[in-house]
Amino acid sequence: MSRPTPRWTRPAALAAAVFGALTILSGGLVLFGTEAARQAAGNAVPFVVIFNTAAGFAYLVAAAALWRNHPSARWIALAIGLSTLAVLAGFVLVALTGTPVEPRTAIALPVRAGFWLAIAWATDRQARL
Repeated sequence: MSRPTPRWTRPAALAAAVFGALTILSGGLVLFGTEAARQAAGNAVPFVVIFNTAAGFAYLVAAAALWRNHPSARWIALAIGLSTLAVLAGFVLVALTGTPVEPRTAIALPVRAGFWLAIAWATDRQARL
């Protein structure tokens, strides 16, 4: 017996897949692209760029699980959300040492973590119904 698919999961899965693909593209350009691409990234913190690029692949896996309404979607989303919070903590520590950082990252990391933690919460809630 399969679980009914909530109406919100398909749009969320599409958003996650698009965001994952864009994250892989932008991170790949910063890591492997031209000097102009690295310059456009501003004061990017290398470990954050590496994490975000790798996380883009996890976004695609989570999007597929969410699209299929697979129970693993909540655990993948939780792992992405919590690991993003850990990277945010590292980013804050780097910023507090006076190292120049990109202000966009200070906004993007909590937004990403919030998105994935909200997905984890919603899928957990749906599983309990």
